[in-house]
Amino acid sequence: MEVGVLIKQKLTELKLEQRDLAVAAEVTESYISQLLSRKKLPPAPSRTDIYEKIGRFLKLRPGKLAELAEHQRNEGVKKTLAAEPVPLFKDVRELILQKCVSGKEKQVRAIFETHPFGDMERLVTQKLLDMVKRGAKDELDNEAWLRSVAHLAGRSYEGLRVSILEFLDTDVFSVSKEHCSSFLEPLIESWDIDLATFGLEIVLNRRLISGHAKRVEFVEKEVERKDEEPGLKKFLKFEGVRADITEDEIEFLRKLRFKDRQPTALYYYRELQNLRDPLHFRAVGNRKGARKTLGQSQPFGSVAPMQRFGDARGIEKQIQMERRKGAIRRWDVDRGSRN
Repeated sequence: MEVGVLIKQKLTELKLEQRDLAVAAEVTESYISQLLSRKKLPPAPSRTDIYEKIGRFLKLRPGKLAELAEHQRNEGVKKTLAAEPVPLFKDVRELILQKCVSGKEKQVRAIFETHPFGDMERLVTQKLLDMVKRGAKDELDNEAWLRSVAHLAGRSYEGLRVSILEFLDTDVFSVSKEHCSSFLEPLIESWDIDLATFGLEIVLNRRLISGHAKRVEFVEKEVERKDEEPGLKKFLKFEGVRADITEDEIEFLRKLRFKDRQPTALYYYRELQNLRDPLHFRAVGNRKGARKTLGQSQPFGSVAPMQRFGDARGIEKQIQMERRKGAIRRWDVDRGSRN
């Protein structure tokens, strides 16, 4: 079932009018009419507050309208993705370029015009939209701010709320000239881009939005490995280790990465010695919320040295013995092959 169909059924059942629903949702009657007639796609639940307001007014189960809206939007997205992307309106592109810092505008303009609606133009536009939408959403619950802005703009409170709700539901494929003039133009002071890393720095209008400057970075990271190194597995099996090592220490050892090398159990033993040696770190005081060990040990971050292992020397001897046994086995194999 679609959002509009359910709302119509409940309005009929409760003998209510669309204008009653508009008042309850604090939007215009025109907005409700477009929503019910499918002229407007239901807004994303994460970007609006109308489903909660409408749900309470129509006595629906909490979350019901949001679930239907999510399903309906997913179907709409499938159709959108199947179609060819429509380039940005010329006016939209011009406004975005005007906001670019003067030292980069010509270079960025050349890229935009050479590759219309290419990866870079979509990236910049989407990030500017995301930043402004975040600020607009923060003010959506500020009734006093909305009413004062509506008064200054000569608009109704409900009309301004509708504009913000529609803007919050837009994306790079549907941004319009009206969105730019109402939100991007007044809320963005300037933006800059590092053409080598595609890092974006966006400066917002400090008089209208909190959080003056924002930076968006794209950092290359190694894919997280889910399997443990064989050497770590072996180290954790030694008697006395598992009962004394902390969860944080195990996590630290798991995150160690090696290129074209395979560390042994002895390496992890010595790495843990270095981690626990108080001479290697400056004291930072007691750490709140430090997790306890699997056994009876102290929390990670304490200044206790490696010798708090009751049998630390025994563990090292076990590791050394394992290495010697391995060497003897290899020697036996080599001798047998020679004979």
